[in-house]
Amino acid sequence: YLGLIFLGLLLLSLPYFSTAQEKTPEKQVDVIKVNDIISPAIAEFITRSIEEATRNKAQCLVIQMDTPGGLDLSMRDIIKDVMSSDIPIVVYVGPSGARAASAGALITVAADIAAMAPGTNIGAAHPVAMGGGQMSRTMTEKVLNDAVAYVTSIAEKKKRNVQVAVRFVRESVSIPANEALKLKVIDLIANDLNDLLQKIDGKTVEKPLGAVKLSTKGAKVNFIEMGFRQRFLAALSNPNLAYILMMIGMVGLYFELAHPGVIFPGVIGGICLILAFFAFRTLPVNYAGILLIQCCQLWMPIPPSCSATAIICWARM
Repeated sequence: YLGLIFLGLLLLSLPYFSTAQEKTPEKQVDVIKVNDIISPAIAEFITRSIEEATRNKAQCLVIQMDTPGGLDLSMRDIIKDVMSSDIPIVVYVGPSGARAASAGALITVAADIAAMAPGTNIGAAHPVAMGGGQMSRTMTEKVLNDAVAYVTSIAEKKKRNVQVAVRFVRESVSIPANEALKLKVIDLIANDLNDLLQKIDGKTVEKPLGAVKLSTKGAKVNFIEMGFRQRFLAALSNPNLAYILMMIGMVGLYFELAHPGVIFPGVIGGICLILAFFAFRTLPVNYAGILLIQCCQLWMPIPPSCSATAIICWARM
């Protein structure tokens, strides 16, 4: 009887050991696509993607980029997250015909691994005023020197060509992929995403927690998509639309002050101004959401419970 009991326990334990072997984690690479202006919404999207890729224990996060540039503050937020992430961040300027201009060039320089597709270009990172306005000479020098020091520190840390990175900022130089590789601004050229994963396999990068060796060959590719709120905010962050919103907001508030009690122009003006301030990176996204809900309450009263739910949804979407 003891022998039969032992045999039964042994048979019952076999499924446990087989499932334990089957639960070996599958290699995964997370990928996002940035085909827009670098804005607060894009910065938030990249930040949350890094957090999700870290939770997924992905081998790396690939940022496939095609951007004309964008806001300095949003760019710096992205670079801080890229350089402090626990997993390797790969910036891939692609597909062919794409570009990493202005803020996109500095983000590429800050990547753990920088890659480009054939027929792409990088550079033209000279700082300019929003809306194309002119800055005073003193302010121009301050902003330029700050940008030069910033890109120099990043290029030195990532062991990239400092002189070329500085020329991106000082002279608005832009170079094609082949020249960027030759001048050691990037690490490699890849024809597509699959080619990229083949070429970065086995590379080791330094992260805050230590050296990380990539194992991307044959890894599962997981695409992370932007949520509806992030797509909506990205559309709002277009500088041209932001200025239109600001003008509509000012006209709406002026009309409300000239004709007190009308409410509608004041509410619409307030909403437009809040959205414009968010687009200009003056208001954080959560504060903007709270203020928008308060503006809507002036026009169409909402129960407190609904307001609280809306605020939570805005913060978490």
